[in-house]
Amino acid sequence: MFISFPMNVLEFSLSLFIIIICFTYSTWYLTSRWCKTSVPTNWPLIGMLPGLIQNAHRVHEFATDVLIETMGTVEFHGPVLANLNMLITSDPANIHHILSRNFSNYPKGLEYRKIFDILGNGIFNVDYELWEIHRKTTMSLTSHPKFQILLERNTWDTIEKGLLPILDDFARQGTPFDLQDIFQRYSFDAIIKLLLDHNPRSLSIGLPHVPCEKAFNDAMYAIFYRHILPEICWKLQKWLQIGKEKKLIQAQEAFDQFLYPRISRKQQELMNKVIKDKDFDIFAAYVQAYYQWNNRDSSNIQEFLRDTFLSLIFAGRDTTSTTLTWLFWLLAKNPLAETRIRKEIQKQLHPIKEDDNLKFFNVEESRKLVYLHGALCEALRLFPPVSIEHKVPLDYDILPSGHRVSPNTRIVLSFYTMGRIESIWGKDCLEFKPERWISELGKIKPEPSFKFPAFNAGPRTCLGREMGFIQMKMVAATIIQNYHVQLMEAQTISPSDSIVLQMKNGLKVRLVNRVPLRSS
Repeated sequence: MFISFPMNVLEFSLSLFIIIICFTYSTWYLTSRWCKTSVPTNWPLIGMLPGLIQNAHRVHEFATDVLIETMGTVEFHGPVLANLNMLITSDPANIHHILSRNFSNYPKGLEYRKIFDILGNGIFNVDYELWEIHRKTTMSLTSHPKFQILLERNTWDTIEKGLLPILDDFARQGTPFDLQDIFQRYSFDAIIKLLLDHNPRSLSIGLPHVPCEKAFNDAMYAIFYRHILPEICWKLQKWLQIGKEKKLIQAQEAFDQFLYPRISRKQQELMNKVIKDKDFDIFAAYVQAYYQWNNRDSSNIQEFLRDTFLSLIFAGRDTTSTTLTWLFWLLAKNPLAETRIRKEIQKQLHPIKEDDNLKFFNVEESRKLVYLHGALCEALRLFPPVSIEHKVPLDYDILPSGHRVSPNTRIVLSFYTMGRIESIWGKDCLEFKPERWISELGKIKPEPSFKFPAFNAGPRTCLGREMGFIQMKMVAATIIQNYHVQLMEAQTISPSDSIVLQMKNGLKVRLVNRVPLRSS
């Protein structure tokens, strides 16, 4: 006896799909209305994607809510066949295990290179021999005695010829402006001058549009969404050249159009031996690194140098500018801390008087600014510039939290969340307290990197950490002594949905002079 179905296969499938959607919506409605949990519901077929989409406008805060509720680690389930399953963690023990103790099992890997393909063979993307060459070269440069001299001279040159004239102009006119934009321009000009001996002059009166400088923002937004969108979605956008992938393509064109001519010029100078310092030349060191990696074929040297310098520019521009932006917002909200920093500046540097302009101070003097250092660490703790890290293990592993991971498990480390967990930083974890970084003897109190991973941790710890603190202290101290920064009212401050934790809408401020203006 045969049973005849009233519907064909297509009708049955469509009806089943409609039933699942209706069931999902009904349950979501009831859950959002009555349930207090932050953990998104794991639906049939579509996984936790609805919860993620619902919170896409506040993804960092959403991840923090979920991770606090789940004791620091949660398994996220994406839609079937979307390759979006991942394990998200902010557990310091897991961070230490992945980034340090079992480092060899967690290379960057193909998945990471796929998402960050715009960085090519730069230091952030590669593993093994090429990474060792990058790291060795960069370490030898940053530890060279002449690097500190170059950094010091370059920083003050950019401050005096670029930053201060712009700030004086805004203070003189009393007009509001976006301080985040100014810091991004400063950091971009400074790192380009340091690496390629070229001043792009994005930090000039009138604030000219420099496509390469602005392209970094578009690139980091697109890369962030590659972490949370199914791969097929962002690859389709890339193929169609629409959405954020179109912006990423345009960003890559802007990078290439800016970098390749400067690289060619430096190559020509090197061939003609027009080198200012034969004992210390940053560009020549990376050319030598290329031949150490590939000593038979020079056809790809420009691409290698492009990838190398793009990665270093990304690190120098975005981390410094982001930290300074959050610092001045935090200081505006905590005026007593700003007053204490100003008093420290006046006592430790030279000393200077209350109404003196702050001028040049050297690297050794910058190390005396202990309270300012603590304030910068607090900004980095609460708003780490690189908010997440992405890993995929080579082999099966068991994390300290007890979670099992396999070779295809995507792991996301939430550094943003770590600064907001009471078990890590105490009940005052949401407060801005530079004092937490200062010992009873008045010295900087270091914290382990797996607790404070603003500069990453383990073998991949950021090599520019000391350089970053020097630059940020020089910029911050100059502004704090010379101006009073007033926040504009009626602006919403929140982290952007990006790999780099910028402010979503910038930081609108007005400057008031504390000391006499320099002559025009």
